[in-house]
Amino acid sequence: MFHQIWAALLYLYGILLNSIYQCPELSQLTTQEVDGKEFPEPHLGQWHFIAGAAPTKEELATFDPVDNIVFNMAAGSAPMQLQLRATIRTKTGSCVPREWIYHLTEGSTDLRTEGRPDMKTELFSSSCPGGIMLKETGQGYQRFLLYNRSPYPPEKCVEEFQSLTSCLDSKAFLLTPRKQGCDGTRGSLDRLWATQERFLSLQ
Repeated sequence: MFHQIWAALLYLYGILLNSIYQCPELSQLTTQEVDGKEFPEPHLGQWHFIAGAAPTKEELATFDPVDNIVFNMAAGSAPMQLQLRATIRTKTGSCVPREWIYHLTEGSTDLRTEGRPDMKTELFSSSCPGGIMLKETGQGYQRFLLYNRSPYPPEKCVEEFQSLTSCLDSKAFLLTPRKQGCDGTRGSLDRLWATQERFLSLQ
């Protein structure tokens, strides 16, 4: 009889702990209109990469050399496509342009990266003004990424992101320095993009 009572008490204690330490629920973006605009239109334009979190440091290693990344999301050349361009500033001072094509999923905000069938990107809202959170899942990795319209969001935004992802078992954390810019080489980057586009148009 005593053992049954003790087991019941432990069970109730476990439920209580779960209710106290339960992680906040992620709010995934929907295709519903935002300010009269349908997805993905409200989320087009410029974004700054602020921070990342993952279960292990290895899953964030690709961002170790990065000082900052500025992304520009635009409508693609075909329906159900998005074009993502990035200017990556490394800690050594180099500016590297990159480009990806995302494929939209019907009735969902999930994105698929062209040429990466194993990769899935889910979009979540952020409590931080001008913020958005991504969850990238691929072969052998999973990571959360925080973006903002501003390169310097309030520290509270970063703290909330780290607290949330840590609760979700992503305790490895990376904060981009954002100390350098590519403004001085903007012209050369534009010329690089133009050259690349001309080359692709000839293929």
